[in-house]
Amino acid sequence: MFFPDRKIVERIKKEYPSGTRVELVELNDPYRHLPAGLQGTVSCVDDTGTIHVDWDNGSRLGVVYGEDRCRKI
Repeated sequence: MFFPDRKIVERIKKEYPSGTRVELVELNDPYRHLPAGLQGTVSCVDDTGTIHVDWDNGSRLGVVYGEDRCRKI
């Protein structure tokens, strides 16, 4: 399992604090099919750099560093 460098995790935490609104760009999860363009609110960033999001469709799913992509809105 790949974990990003501590400096990268700290940068992600500063860039995506709790309450930040994001839009999903890409999700590489074969079991969940969230559409690109879905918006949500960041609840936290964990120590692996995963951005945990409360999506507007009711889903709660993290955006995994190096696998998935989201952007601030």
